[in-house]
Amino acid sequence: MPKAIKQKSNVVLTSGKRKTAVARAFAKPGKGIITINKKSIAIYTPELARLRLEEPVLLAGDLAKGLDIHVNVRGGGWSAQTEAARLAIAKAILESSKSRDLKKIYLDYDRHLLVADTRYKEPRKFGTHSRARAKRQKSYR
Repeated sequence: MPKAIKQKSNVVLTSGKRKTAVARAFAKPGKGIITINKKSIAIYTPELARLRLEEPVLLAGDLAKGLDIHVNVRGGGWSAQTEAARLAIAKAILESSKSRDLKKIYLDYDRHLLVADTRYKEPRKFGTHSRARAKRQKSYR
């Protein structure tokens, strides 16, 4: 019985993280449609987030025109979700094109298009007052 030969898929899977937000991007050859959580990037709100999400696509130019990118984002607030999705989109475009020039363009424009920002909120400690390092105010009377 002959063994089935697996064909190499054109789908690229990437992920991006920021704080507690995690984005997974699926890129495949297509018409250049980009969706975030099944919503078109054109109707994504707030506007600042939409503009941040469009940056990697605009920098890539024609390389991104032939890709359909679908992004699923979970966790965090709108800003962290935007940064995570932006990272995932940029990685997907770069991985599908394998262009050294595009990598240089991304790194020159903003390093966080390719490298995750690993800063997190500091956890609250026991015995403190509300925040991580806040203490009770000293009073002499």
